[in-house]
Amino acid sequence: MIVGRPHLHLRTVGSTNQVARRLAADGAPSGTVVTSEEQTEGRGRQGRPWSTPAGAALAWSLILRREIVVPGTLPLLIGVAVCEAIESLGVERAEVKWPNDVWIEGRKCAGILVEARPQEGWAVVGVGLNLSIPDEGFPEGVRGRAVSVGHGATIATATVALNRAVGSRLAAPEAEGLAEFARRDGLRGRRVEWGEGAGLAAGIDLEGNLLIESPAGCLATLNAGEVHLAVGPPADG
Repeated sequence: MIVGRPHLHLRTVGSTNQVARRLAADGAPSGTVVTSEEQTEGRGRQGRPWSTPAGAALAWSLILRREIVVPGTLPLLIGVAVCEAIESLGVERAEVKWPNDVWIEGRKCAGILVEARPQEGWAVVGVGLNLSIPDEGFPEGVRGRAVSVGHGATIATATVALNRAVGSRLAAPEAEGLAEFARRDGLRGRRVEWGEGAGLAAGIDLEGNLLIESPAGCLATLNAGEVHLAVGPPADG
C-alpha cells in the first residue's frame, strides 16, 4: 500500500482525524493522508486535548481500508512506525509507551489515535508529532514531560518520513512488527497502576494486550479500554 496518495494538506484545521473520517465516509481510498501544520481541536485518547501549534508540530491522519480489530495491534504497529520515522529524522532512539504514545528519552514526542469503523471496513489513524516546540512552549501541564524531535525536522520532511515508515510497517508481517514493538517497549519492567491494581509491565500478547505481573507473580491482561492510569518513571505525558 502506498501511504500519502492522495494527500490533502491544510494550513490550519480543527482536527485532521475529523477531516479524514469525513473523507473515509465519502469513499476516499486507503492510503489517503490528511496533514496540517496547525490543529485547533486536536485530541488524544479519552478526549484529552492535543496541542499542535502552527509550524512547530505535525498533525497527520491516514485512512485505512482493511479488516479492523478493536483495540487490536494496529496502534502498536503505528507506534513502531512512528519510532522508525523519528529515527530517520536524526533521533538516536525512540520507544513506544503502550498503547499509543512515543517517547524520546522518556518524554512524549508523539501521540496516536485510532478511530475505527469495523462494520464499514475502515479506520482513521491519527498521529500528532512534536517537531520544534521548545520546552517552554509546551502547556504547563505537560512541560518537562513532552519533547520535540528537533534535528531540523520540518512539516515536509516529517510527512515524508511518516508516509514511508507507516507504509513499510503495515506491509510487513504483523509478527515482525510486534517483535519490533517488544524491542522498543518503554513500559516493560516498569511499575504500572490502573483502576483495579498495580504490577510490573511484562510485555504484550499477540492481540496487543498489555501483560502485567502482579506482586504474587500472576499475569493479568489489560486492553486499552481498561487502562486508566500508568505511573512510575518516566511520567506519562
